[in-house]
Amino acid sequence: MTTYDPDNIFAKILRGEVPSQTVYEDEATRVIMDIMPRSKGHSLVLPKAPSRNILDIAPDDLAACIRTVQRVARAAKTAFEADGVSIQHFVEGSGGQMVFHTHWHVLPRFEGEALRPHTGEVAPKEDVEAHAALLRDALR
Repeated sequence: MTTYDPDNIFAKILRGEVPSQTVYEDEATRVIMDIMPRSKGHSLVLPKAPSRNILDIAPDDLAACIRTVQRVARAAKTAFEADGVSIQHFVEGSGGQMVFHTHWHVLPRFEGEALRPHTGEVAPKEDVEAHAALLRDALR
């Protein structure tokens, strides 16, 4: 396995070098809104400790992430009045991973609505901020 790159975008976000819409944070995890959302309310759960993916994350950090994923999934379903939620975790490039810092996608899903493709297009800042506010409120 390739080594962890401390200059990946999520590491920079965690260090405060790149702005993000943080919606939740505890001692082990941070939740941010995805700026290239594939569904309304798409968020990301990140461990604060460095790791590439599920293959090398420390067991305690993995447990903390999964607790946060569950909490965010419940809140997202409520906040966005979603019919369901998809949770995604990709492992290495051939498995679909694009940023090599462990993270989970929490995607509110709506009956009859397909996930948007990942195009690299950044959503309008106002939309990301509005969705962050809804999710923040549901997490309280």
